[in-house]
Order: sequence, then C-alpha cells, then structure tokens
Amino acid sequence: MTIFPPDPDFEALRLELARLRAARGWSYDELADRSGLARRTLIEIEQGRTIGTLKTWHALAHALSTPLDDLFANLCNGHEPPEKADG
Repeated sequence: MTIFPPDPDFEALRLELARLRAARGWSYDELADRSGLARRTLIEIEQGRTIGTLKTWHALAHALSTPLDDLFANLCNGHEPPEKADG
C-alpha cells in the first residue's frame, strides 16, 4: 500500500514571502536587487502563478536573512510536518 504525503500549502509559502517582504518595507525591485532574481519572478510567485525553484527559494531566504527551513515549514500548514529521523 502506497501512502502519499499531504499536499503542500503553497499558498502559505507565498503569503509568508509577501509578509517578510512587506515587513522589511521592500518593493519587488528591492527584493529583486537583493536576491538577484527577476522582479517578474517575484511577482509571479507572490501572486501564485508559479512556485519557483529550490534555487529561487534559496536566494530569497538569503536575501531575507531567513532560514530556508523556516520558510518551507509553511508548506506543512494544516498537517503535521514529517518527524526527524533519529540517528
């Protein structure tokens, strides 16, 4: 029997990005300059038109001085995140 993981909450992830950007008072242009990403990419992520790549989220985490695992924890909104393996 295959057990599928719960669906990730991409809405919560994009809303956290928007919250972090707004909390710093940054425009899309400011975040684009700090992250090296295109302004259009940021808009499309925040508006839910694209998810972005892991490389994109890595750049955003660095630009926002936010640990990547803190950002990605939002993917588990509505369900328990997986437990860490012992070892």
